[in-house]
Amino acid sequence: MRKERLIVPLVVGLALLWVMAQYAASLLFERELVRMLNDLEARGELVVERVAVERGWLTSSGRVVIAPLLGDDWQLAFTYSARHGVLSTRLDGELQPTLGPEQQRLFGDALPSSAPRWHARYQTLGGTLEGSVGLSPFVIHQLERELDFQGGQVTFGGQYGDWWLRARLKPLRLSDGDTTLEAGPSSLESRYAYTADAYHFTQHDLLHLDQLIWRQPGLVLDGSELRYSSRMQLDDSELRIEGELVLGELVVAEQVLLTGRVEAQLSRVHAEALRTLLSRLREEVMQAHRYTPRELIERLEPEFKALLQDSPRLDINSVDLDSPMLGVSAQGEGVLIFDPRRLDELRVSRLDDPDEQARWRSRLDGDFVWRDVPTVVALWLGLPLSTRELAVDVIRGKVRVNGRPLPPLRR
Repeated sequence: MRKERLIVPLVVGLALLWVMAQYAASLLFERELVRMLNDLEARGELVVERVAVERGWLTSSGRVVIAPLLGDDWQLAFTYSARHGVLSTRLDGELQPTLGPEQQRLFGDALPSSAPRWHARYQTLGGTLEGSVGLSPFVIHQLERELDFQGGQVTFGGQYGDWWLRARLKPLRLSDGDTTLEAGPSSLESRYAYTADAYHFTQHDLLHLDQLIWRQPGLVLDGSELRYSSRMQLDDSELRIEGELVLGELVVAEQVLLTGRVEAQLSRVHAEALRTLLSRLREEVMQAHRYTPRELIERLEPEFKALLQDSPRLDINSVDLDSPMLGVSAQGEGVLIFDPRRLDELRVSRLDDPDEQARWRSRLDGDFVWRDVPTVVALWLGLPLSTRELAVDVIRGKVRVNGRPLPPLRR
């Protein structure tokens, strides 16, 4: 009898602890989901909305819609169903992208295949999420055009403030009569780290394409080992973007047309001005009045020009290109700097006007060095055939090569 008196309170106590832990797990999941969606929207490029939400301490569900802040070219909606446990939460749902203002469903309307499903697990104690999406193969026919996609796999994960994504795509083939484009296999790796409200962030991306082939009657371009990597960072003072493009080989008629790499960096874009611009842009877009692109730029003219107040700089850190087929190579580096004085004289909204374009070009200064210049280039520029290095200077938008004005590009 004494044991029974002890067992009953123990069982009741354990049940209460389980209920409390289960309830806490559902609250933690909800908090992290809200924080993640808020920070996704905080970057400024996207609008995120959660609808049809049902919250519970055993299960919860809802639908999230992600759309670009500007335009209505696409939307990405995904449903989620969460089964909460004390130590982890299992999630699954369906992805449904839509296209255009009519919101045509990509899967089911545009493509003859069902929408892909995603699965994930959220660890309650560590606050980490890991999941995956399988992309099924499909073939689309439209008159003489055909798109053949062989499928792929996307994995994602991370925790608050640090997320990653990896995509592995099998080859795809696009054909239009006698012309075809084949790409892949390909891979994408991305990592995004940020502070609260994305005030600071760093994003790394790496895109790798094993093969890219263009075929048409009389011409075959075969590219291999194409890689593009980038790093975007927003800190207290500036937005900085670094990029590198590597081309293994581009082959034509069994000869290497082009190989090499280019590395560049854009820096000194005013950080606080960028945050202000994105905030003002969101305010304007969310208003009931629909502005044309020109009207929107005119309303945000001061914010756009404020981006330039620290004299943005484009560094061509390295150019190393070679064309064995043509006997031409290019090795060099350079820099281009924008002069931010008297910004009130410039109009962003009038950049389609040739006179305004000339005013903007007059704010550019820089230089570039091209080493081991081919003789044919020196001949075209009217320089001595013994010239082996070009010093390209940009002075108030005017280009000079080895001290001489650049000759007309068309003759």
